[in-house]
Amino acid sequence: MREAGFNTTVTVLPSLQSVRSSRGLPDSLASCHTGLIDGYVVEGHVPARDVIRLLAERPAALGLAVPAMPLGSPGMETPQGHKDPYDTLLVLRSGATQVFARHNPPT
Repeated sequence: MREAGFNTTVTVLPSLQSVRSSRGLPDSLASCHTGLIDGYVVEGHVPARDVIRLLAERPAALGLAVPAMPLGSPGMETPQGHKDPYDTLLVLRSGATQVFARHNPPT
């Protein structure tokens, strides 16, 4: 995120569950990192370009999520260059999701 021009502050907590639940993010979308930016939650290994698009479009939503830790997502690169297909999900205020962006589609 820093490489994309975002100023970041890292806060290490013993559990992120309270941060996610206080913002309405369903447990089913939980991952290893939770970010907060301009009123949105960013959960998991979300590409910076998706966050940039989120902030430009400003949808009525809780934020973005990449559940689990797909190989090839930011921070999950492999020495062999393996990349799993994955979706960045837009998390609506109801907790429902819709695909916001697709990454590494199968060839």
